[in-house]
Amino acid sequence: MKTSPRWRQAVVWLHVVSSVAWMSQALALVVLMASGAPTMADRLDSVLLAPMANVSAFTGLLLAGATAWGYFRHWWVLTKFALTFIQLYAGIFLLSPALRDSAHTDTVAWPQIAGASLMASALSFQAWLSIAKPGKKTPWSPKEKPPTAPTWVFVAGIAAPAVDVVAGILLGYPLPALSLVMLIVLGLERRRRHRRAPRPSVRSPRSARATSNPTA
Repeated sequence: MKTSPRWRQAVVWLHVVSSVAWMSQALALVVLMASGAPTMADRLDSVLLAPMANVSAFTGLLLAGATAWGYFRHWWVLTKFALTFIQLYAGIFLLSPALRDSAHTDTVAWPQIAGASLMASALSFQAWLSIAKPGKKTPWSPKEKPPTAPTWVFVAGIAAPAVDVVAGILLGYPLPALSLVMLIVLGLERRRRHRRAPRPSVRSPRSARATSNPTA
């Protein structure tokens, strides 16, 4: 099936915008906490930073899984993959609870400022990885190039996070439900593409010489 480049570019655009928003809001957390405004920092984290982090992570995973880049073919993609999960889990289980406690006590501890600074630095490093694409392919890179997903995958990649963000605003907390469902669907669709991908034919040296030197 053909893939619309416009929809693929739209997902790339959403990934870039949400990633920049995530990094800038992490820097804003540093400024707010260093200025002694933990209540505003907690509000920023729950209302803006968490949804943008979810959208950035989802669109990044979608672009890797729905295109020829893959998850484990290139070292720079694998590095971004690992850093994204570390930041998400550190933000959910460490930074966000600490910000809520600080908002209740109206005090700020230096580990929270350091954690937000590390988050912004890691996002800046990931932006450099996306531009420079350093390193070679991993040992787990398949020989055949994975095909790109059909257009409906990229359309859903725009719709799912948009619905999740609206739902999160209405409910008052982030809820990336459709994004998680879409990642499961992407995994199943990726397996289907791999099964249908043409395999390189293997020819014997004799047949190869016969093809390159045809007789009259």
